[in-house]
Amino acid sequence: MTTAVDNKALIERFWGDLGRRDFEAVGAYFAPDGHYTDVPAPEEGAYGPAEVTARLKLGIAPLAKYVLHDGPIVADEDMVITEHHEEWFWESGEHVDLPFVSVHEIRDGKIIRWHDYLDLNTLLSAAPASWLEHISAGYK
Repeated sequence: MTTAVDNKALIERFWGDLGRRDFEAVGAYFAPDGHYTDVPAPEEGAYGPAEVTARLKLGIAPLAKYVLHDGPIVADEDMVITEHHEEWFWESGEHVDLPFVSVHEIRDGKIIRWHDYLDLNTLLSAAPASWLEHISAGYK
């Protein structure tokens, strides 16, 4: 049985891999039915390792630079909640510093839920039109 300490350590590794943009490693943390979504976004999100990997690649891989800044992490049994912020830099010069609260639920050492809470307008108002067109095509 995993403990809150184990789950917190798993999410710390998860953030490290995301910060390195190792999208396949991040996807591998998910159960086959694990769900990832940006809560304010209109689509339902991604399910399972392959879709999570593809969704992250779609949005973050095209960035010129991506910096993930750690924040507080709280773990209680199977839930891990983090507050952090990410800086996104596009080749065309745009930049956004985007705060997040992330909720992870873990079962048997795998993520079954990752819900990101952010102000989507902060991202959309900073992003260049070319990136918005790119992500509108989707990852499927």
